[in-house]
Amino acid sequence: MPLISLEGLVVRYGEIEALHGLSIAVDAGEVVTLLGANGAGKSTTLRTISGLMKPAQGDIIFDGQSIAGLAPETIVKLGIAHVPEGRRLFPGLTARENIMLGASNRGRIAKSQLVIESDEMFDLFPDIRPFADALGWTLSGGQQQMVAVARGLMAKPRLLLLDEPSLGLAPVIVQKVFAIIGEIRRRGTTVLLVEQNARMALSVADRGYVLETGTMAVQGKPGELWSNDEVRAAYLGGRIAKSG
Repeated sequence: MPLISLEGLVVRYGEIEALHGLSIAVDAGEVVTLLGANGAGKSTTLRTISGLMKPAQGDIIFDGQSIAGLAPETIVKLGIAHVPEGRRLFPGLTARENIMLGASNRGRIAKSQLVIESDEMFDLFPDIRPFADALGWTLSGGQQQMVAVARGLMAKPRLLLLDEPSLGLAPVIVQKVFAIIGEIRRRGTTVLLVEQNARMALSVADRGYVLETGTMAVQGKPGELWSNDEVRAAYLGGRIAKSG
């Protein structure tokens, strides 16, 4: 049984249908990437899984339980954390405070325990340890992205949803972010990744789904997708400007 499966998912923005019966599955321990052009429905898929959008039809099964239409706070307590595009840190809080907020779904936890766990995040993200007490607005884009991912991991999720983690980052920082995604997977967290940089996404993924206007166009292992000339030319060529 997959850890999560989307079954015939239909999602609408008003009269506009963004997902047209989408069906995908992610097994426990995998990194699966969603690829496709702007407007393909990639970010909509993540927002629907995390409860930020409600499906009009279809179902989402997580660990054998339907979660379609549940409130976001319920979904995160079940073990799904969403790191949205744009980082969305609290600018007036420090990096450490932003990270510790990620544990809010886990009930009352002693401040001393949160400090210990945030220190573990700084071990995973050593580039931001020197900025633990810096306010969010003072951090660079790459530092903010690392804080955002660390905040998601503080929820101790079984499934981590990552939306465009490389967007707007310098190439050297992109390499570091994807190295961390690989480490997250090695630690046992399942990852569903939406990413504009197809080459980097496929370098860490076990499988990929290519979306086209709200439907699944093709799926396969990274080598299969990258070696398919038609797929590469139509969906994977270059860097896609913005998430769908």
